[in-house]
Amino acid sequence: MENEKKINWFPGHMAKAMRKTEEDVKLCDGVIYVLDARAPYASINPKLMKIFLNKPVVYALNKSDLISPEAAKKIIADFRAKGLNIERIDGLLKKDTDKLKLACASAVKDKAERNKIKGINKTFRFMVAGIPNTGKSTIINTMSGKKKAETGDKAGVTRSNKWIRLGDIELLDTPGTMPPSMENQRYGEHLAYIGAINDDILDMEGLTLKLIAELKEIAPKEFKEKYKLEDLDKEPLALFDDVCRKRGYVVKGGEVDYGRCARAIIDDLRKGRIGKICFEVEA
Repeated sequence: MENEKKINWFPGHMAKAMRKTEEDVKLCDGVIYVLDARAPYASINPKLMKIFLNKPVVYALNKSDLISPEAAKKIIADFRAKGLNIERIDGLLKKDTDKLKLACASAVKDKAERNKIKGINKTFRFMVAGIPNTGKSTIINTMSGKKKAETGDKAGVTRSNKWIRLGDIELLDTPGTMPPSMENQRYGEHLAYIGAINDDILDMEGLTLKLIAELKEIAPKEFKEKYKLEDLDKEPLALFDDVCRKRGYVVKGGEVDYGRCARAIIDDLRKGRIGKICFEVEA
Protein backbone atom coordinates (compact mmCIF):
# COMPACT_ATOMS: atom_id res chain seq x y z
CA MET A 1 0.00 0.00 0.00
CA GLU A 2 1.06 3.61 -0.57
CA ASN A 3 2.62 5.67 2.17
CA GLU A 4 0.07 7.71 4.11
CA LYS A 5 -0.47 11.14 2.63
CA LYS A 6 -2.31 14.18 3.85
CA ILE A 7 -5.73 14.80 2.36
CA ASN A 8 -5.99 17.67 -0.14
CA TRP A 9 -9.58 18.93 -0.16
CA PHE A 10 -9.47 22.29 -1.98
CA PRO A 11 -9.43 21.90 -5.78
CA GLY A 12 -9.20 25.07 -7.87
CA HIS A 13 -12.87 25.42 -8.80
CA MET A 14 -13.77 25.81 -5.10
CA ALA A 15 -11.94 29.14 -4.79
CA LYS A 16 -14.17 30.52 -7.57
CA ALA A 17 -17.28 29.01 -5.91
CA MET A 18 -16.34 30.59 -2.57
CA ARG A 19 -16.03 34.05 -4.16
CA LYS A 20 -19.38 33.59 -5.92
CA THR A 21 -21.02 32.51 -2.66
CA GLU A 22 -19.67 35.62 -0.91
CA GLU A 23 -21.24 37.80 -3.62
CA ASP A 24 -24.59 36.00 -3.78
CA VAL A 25 -25.24 35.81 -0.05
CA LYS A 26 -25.78 39.59 -0.17
CA LEU A 27 -28.93 38.86 -2.20
CA CYS A 28 -30.27 36.43 0.41
CA ASP A 29 -32.31 36.88 3.58
CA GLY A 30 -30.99 33.73 5.21
CA VAL A 31 -29.04 30.50 4.79
CA ILE A 32 -29.88 26.81 4.97
CA TYR A 33 -26.58 25.20 5.94
CA VAL A 34 -26.64 21.46 5.21
CA LEU A 35 -24.64 19.11 7.44
CA ASP A 36 -23.97 15.42 6.94
CA ALA A 37 -25.22 13.76 10.13
CA ARG A 38 -22.37 11.23 10.07
CA ALA A 39 -19.78 14.02 10.41
CA PRO A 40 -21.69 17.17 11.37
CA TYR A 41 -18.81 19.14 12.89
CA ALA A 42 -16.43 18.32 10.05
CA SER A 43 -19.24 19.52 7.72
CA ILE A 44 -18.90 23.10 8.97
CA ASN A 45 -16.75 25.30 6.75
CA PRO A 46 -15.53 28.12 9.05
CA LYS A 47 -14.80 30.37 6.05
CA LEU A 48 -18.43 30.10 4.92
CA MET A 49 -19.70 30.77 8.43
CA LYS A 50 -17.75 34.06 8.48
CA ILE A 51 -19.49 35.04 5.23
CA PHE A 52 -22.90 34.25 6.78
CA LEU A 53 -22.34 36.16 10.04
CA ASN A 54 -25.07 38.74 9.42
CA LYS A 55 -27.68 36.28 8.12
CA PRO A 56 -30.00 33.94 10.03
CA VAL A 57 -28.75 30.37 9.52
CA VAL A 58 -30.92 27.25 9.70
CA TYR A 59 -28.79 24.11 10.02
CA ALA A 60 -30.16 20.97 8.35
CA LEU A 61 -28.82 17.78 9.94
CA ASN A 62 -29.27 15.77 6.76
CA LYS A 63 -28.90 12.01 6.18
CA SER A 64 -29.98 11.55 9.79
CA ASP A 65 -31.44 8.17 8.80
CA LEU A 66 -27.83 6.95 8.53
CA ILE A 67 -27.06 7.51 12.23
CA SER A 68 -28.74 6.28 15.41
CA PRO A 69 -31.56 8.34 16.99
CA GLU A 70 -29.42 8.64 20.13
CA ALA A 71 -26.52 10.21 18.20
CA ALA A 72 -28.91 12.58 16.41
CA LYS A 73 -30.42 13.72 19.72
CA LYS A 74 -26.97 14.50 21.15
CA ILE A 75 -25.98 16.55 18.10
CA ILE A 76 -29.27 18.46 18.03
CA ALA A 77 -29.00 19.17 21.78
CA ASP A 78 -25.42 20.42 21.40
CA PHE A 79 -26.29 22.82 18.57
CA ARG A 80 -29.37 24.16 20.36
CA ALA A 81 -27.39 24.61 23.59
CA LYS A 82 -25.16 26.95 21.56
CA GLY A 83 -28.23 28.91 20.44
CA LEU A 84 -28.15 27.53 16.90
CA ASN A 85 -31.26 26.77 14.84
CA ILE A 86 -31.09 23.14 13.66
CA GLU A 87 -33.51 20.59 12.22
CA ARG A 88 -32.92 16.87 11.94
CA ILE A 89 -33.97 15.71 8.48
CA ASP A 90 -33.84 13.05 5.81
CA GLY A 91 -33.62 15.12 2.63
CA LEU A 92 -35.58 12.50 0.68
CA LEU A 93 -38.68 12.91 2.88
CA LYS A 94 -41.15 15.70 2.03
CA LYS A 95 -42.38 15.93 5.62
CA ASP A 96 -38.81 16.65 6.76
CA THR A 97 -38.14 19.29 4.11
CA ASP A 98 -41.51 20.89 4.95
CA LYS A 99 -40.26 21.13 8.54
CA LEU A 100 -37.11 22.81 7.26
CA LYS A 101 -39.18 25.28 5.26
CA LEU A 102 -41.13 26.20 8.41
CA ALA A 103 -37.84 26.75 10.25
CA CYS A 104 -36.79 29.16 7.48
CA ALA A 105 -40.09 31.06 7.79
CA SER A 106 -39.52 31.29 11.54
CA ALA A 107 -35.97 32.59 11.02
CA VAL A 108 -37.27 35.60 9.03
CA LYS A 109 -40.54 36.03 10.97
CA ASP A 110 -39.62 39.43 12.46
CA LYS A 111 -38.56 40.75 9.07
CA ALA A 112 -41.77 39.44 7.47
CA GLU A 113 -43.87 41.19 10.12
CA ARG A 114 -42.04 44.48 9.56
CA ASN A 115 -42.61 44.11 5.82
CA LYS A 116 -46.31 43.45 6.38
CA ILE A 117 -46.68 46.64 8.42
CA LYS A 118 -45.02 48.58 5.59
CA GLY A 119 -47.27 46.89 3.01
CA ILE A 120 -44.33 45.08 1.42
CA ASN A 121 -45.05 41.64 -0.03
CA LYS A 122 -41.64 40.07 -0.45
CA THR A 123 -40.45 36.57 -1.38
CA PHE A 124 -37.67 35.60 1.02
CA ARG A 125 -34.50 34.15 -0.43
CA PHE A 126 -32.39 31.47 1.22
CA MET A 127 -29.02 30.24 0.10
CA VAL A 128 -28.58 26.47 0.42
CA ALA A 129 -24.93 25.99 1.32
CA GLY A 130 -22.48 23.49 2.73
CA ILE A 131 -19.57 21.25 1.84
CA PRO A 132 -19.83 18.87 -1.16
CA ASN A 133 -22.15 15.85 -1.20
CA THR A 134 -24.20 16.67 1.91
CA GLY A 135 -27.47 16.51 -0.05
CA LYS A 136 -28.17 20.18 -0.79
CA SER A 137 -29.66 19.58 -4.23
CA THR A 138 -31.65 16.57 -2.99
CA ILE A 139 -33.26 18.73 -0.29
CA ILE A 140 -34.24 21.34 -2.90
CA ASN A 141 -35.72 18.68 -5.19
CA THR A 142 -37.74 17.15 -2.36
CA MET A 143 -38.97 20.57 -1.26
CA SER A 144 -40.11 21.40 -4.78
CA GLY A 145 -41.46 17.95 -5.68
CA LYS A 146 -39.52 18.14 -8.95
CA LYS A 147 -35.96 17.60 -10.11
CA LYS A 148 -34.91 21.24 -10.28
CA ALA A 149 -31.36 20.80 -8.97
CA GLU A 150 -28.71 18.41 -10.25
CA THR A 151 -27.82 15.58 -7.86
CA GLY A 152 -25.25 12.80 -7.69
CA ASP A 153 -23.35 10.60 -5.26
CA LYS A 154 -19.98 12.18 -6.03
CA ALA A 155 -18.55 15.35 -4.55
CA GLY A 156 -18.76 18.44 -6.75
CA VAL A 157 -21.86 17.69 -8.88
CA THR A 158 -23.25 21.24 -8.57
CA ARG A 159 -20.77 23.61 -10.22
CA SER A 160 -22.85 26.80 -10.56
CA ASN A 161 -25.43 28.75 -8.57
CA LYS A 162 -29.10 28.42 -9.49
CA TRP A 163 -32.29 30.03 -8.12
CA ILE A 164 -35.33 27.79 -7.48
CA ARG A 165 -38.75 29.31 -6.71
CA LEU A 166 -40.83 27.39 -4.13
CA GLY A 167 -44.02 29.32 -3.52
CA ASP A 168 -43.33 31.99 -0.91
CA ILE A 169 -39.56 31.41 -0.76
CA GLU A 170 -36.74 31.17 -3.27
CA LEU A 171 -33.74 28.91 -2.79
CA LEU A 172 -30.29 29.36 -4.25
CA ASP A 173 -28.54 26.06 -4.90
CA THR A 174 -24.78 26.51 -4.57
CA PRO A 175 -21.72 24.33 -5.25
CA GLY A 176 -20.24 22.57 -2.24
CA THR A 177 -17.23 24.41 -0.87
CA MET A 178 -14.48 23.15 1.41
CA PRO A 179 -12.27 25.36 3.60
CA PRO A 180 -8.92 26.24 1.97
CA SER A 181 -7.21 24.48 4.88
CA MET A 182 -8.24 22.34 7.81
CA GLU A 183 -6.06 21.94 10.87
CA ASN A 184 -8.04 18.94 12.09
CA GLN A 185 -6.84 16.09 9.87
CA ARG A 186 -9.28 13.74 11.60
CA TYR A 187 -12.16 15.84 10.27
CA GLY A 188 -10.61 15.57 6.82
CA GLU A 189 -10.62 11.79 7.13
CA HIS A 190 -14.28 11.80 8.16
CA LEU A 191 -15.18 13.89 5.12
CA ALA A 192 -13.26 11.48 2.90
CA TYR A 193 -15.10 8.49 4.40
CA ILE A 194 -18.52 9.96 3.61
CA GLY A 195 -17.72 11.10 0.07
CA ALA A 196 -17.35 14.86 0.54
CA ILE A 197 -13.90 14.72 -1.08
CA ASN A 198 -13.36 13.40 -4.59
CA ASP A 199 -12.23 9.76 -4.36
CA ASP A 200 -9.90 10.24 -7.33
CA ILE A 201 -7.46 12.29 -5.24
CA LEU A 202 -7.48 9.94 -2.24
CA ASP A 203 -5.26 7.05 -1.16
CA MET A 204 -8.23 4.72 -0.68
CA GLU A 205 -6.21 1.92 0.91
CA GLY A 206 -4.64 4.21 3.49
CA LEU A 207 -8.02 5.80 4.13
CA THR A 208 -9.62 2.40 4.67
CA LEU A 209 -6.97 1.53 7.26
CA LYS A 210 -7.93 4.70 9.14
CA LEU A 211 -11.61 3.80 8.82
CA ILE A 212 -11.05 0.27 10.14
CA ALA A 213 -9.17 1.67 13.15
CA GLU A 214 -12.04 4.08 13.86
CA LEU A 215 -14.83 1.53 13.36
CA LYS A 216 -13.01 -0.81 15.73
CA GLU A 217 -13.35 1.89 18.41
CA ILE A 218 -16.78 3.45 17.77
CA ALA A 219 -18.77 0.59 16.19
CA PRO A 220 -17.06 -2.72 17.04
CA LYS A 221 -20.27 -4.77 17.08
CA GLU A 222 -21.50 -3.51 13.71
CA PHE A 223 -18.06 -3.87 12.08
CA LYS A 224 -17.53 -7.37 13.43
CA GLU A 225 -21.00 -8.59 12.39
CA LYS A 226 -20.90 -7.04 8.91
CA TYR A 227 -17.67 -8.79 7.94
CA LYS A 228 -18.14 -11.92 10.09
CA LEU A 229 -14.89 -11.30 11.95
CA GLU A 230 -14.01 -13.55 14.88
CA ASP A 231 -11.70 -11.16 16.72
CA LEU A 232 -11.05 -7.41 16.62
CA ASP A 233 -8.02 -7.59 18.91
CA LYS A 234 -5.64 -7.03 15.99
CA GLU A 235 -3.90 -4.17 14.22
CA PRO A 236 -5.96 -2.44 11.48
CA LEU A 237 -3.83 -3.97 8.70
CA ALA A 238 -4.47 -7.49 10.02
CA LEU A 239 -8.21 -6.73 10.17
CA PHE A 240 -8.02 -5.36 6.61
CA ASP A 241 -6.46 -8.68 5.54
CA ASP A 242 -9.27 -10.58 7.29
CA VAL A 243 -11.97 -8.57 5.52
CA CYS A 244 -10.23 -9.04 2.15
CA ARG A 245 -10.20 -12.80 2.61
CA LYS A 246 -13.74 -13.00 4.01
CA ARG A 247 -15.05 -11.05 1.02
CA GLY A 248 -12.99 -12.96 -1.53
CA TYR A 249 -10.72 -10.11 -2.59
CA VAL A 250 -7.77 -12.40 -3.27
CA VAL A 251 -5.67 -12.46 -6.44
CA LYS A 252 -3.57 -15.17 -8.04
CA GLY A 253 -0.99 -16.54 -5.65
CA GLY A 254 -3.13 -15.92 -2.57
CA GLU A 255 -2.29 -12.22 -2.24
CA VAL A 256 -5.09 -9.96 -1.04
CA ASP A 257 -6.44 -7.21 -3.30
CA TYR A 258 -6.41 -4.19 -0.98
CA GLY A 259 -7.55 -1.76 -3.68
CA ARG A 260 -10.81 -3.50 -4.55
CA CYS A 261 -11.56 -4.32 -0.93
CA ALA A 262 -10.93 -0.71 0.17
CA ARG A 263 -13.52 0.60 -2.27
CA ALA A 264 -16.00 -2.06 -1.18
CA ILE A 265 -15.63 -1.18 2.53
CA ILE A 266 -15.96 2.56 1.85
CA ASP A 267 -19.03 1.87 -0.30
CA ASP A 268 -20.56 -0.27 2.47
CA LEU A 269 -20.08 2.60 4.91
CA ARG A 270 -21.56 5.26 2.64
CA LYS A 271 -24.63 3.19 1.86
CA GLY A 272 -25.29 2.36 5.51
CA ARG A 273 -24.57 -1.35 5.09
CA ILE A 274 -22.20 -1.51 8.08
CA GLY A 275 -24.72 0.12 10.40
CA LYS A 276 -25.82 3.53 11.64
CA ILE A 277 -22.40 5.10 12.08
CA CYS A 278 -21.78 8.61 13.42
CA PHE A 279 -18.17 9.74 13.63
CA GLU A 280 -18.86 12.90 15.66
CA VAL A 281 -21.52 13.32 18.31
CA GLU A 282 -19.70 16.34 19.71
CA ALA A 283 -17.12 18.84 18.46
